[in-house]
Amino acid sequence: MTIQTMRNQQLSQLNRDAILSAPPARLLTMLYDRLILDLMRAEHAQTTSDWEVASSNLLHAQDIVRELSSTLDTGAWDGAADLQSIYTYVLTALINANIYRDVKSTQECISILRPLGEAWHAAADSLVVQAPARVGGGVLGVG
Repeated sequence: MTIQTMRNQQLSQLNRDAILSAPPARLLTMLYDRLILDLMRAEHAQTTSDWEVASSNLLHAQDIVRELSSTLDTGAWDGAADLQSIYTYVLTALINANIYRDVKSTQECISILRPLGEAWHAAADSLVVQAPARVGGGVLGVG
């Protein structure tokens, strides 16, 4: 086994550990981060006519959107049904971007999803700021 292979395995294990130990809000932002990364990679591949790479990234992006959609609790808050509609629209656009090799559809998805990802990051950050630190079993060690 090469040193590079061992490093890749260690990095992969660290990523798995980070995912398994992440709170729900962080998992959501991680999904959005990867989704945007996939779309940026797909856009670049489409503009350079690297259709295999574009397709691979678009398919992974579709998987993420399906996961976001299937785990969305539409009864949890008033905007959930609207967000579900956005996921449905984006999924269709991603499928079309892949089938028709349409970079404009990929770019549209980026323009829709990037602000959503930023909003989820802001919401997750506000949860961290609002949550009191727990030390020694009580809030701030008292109790």
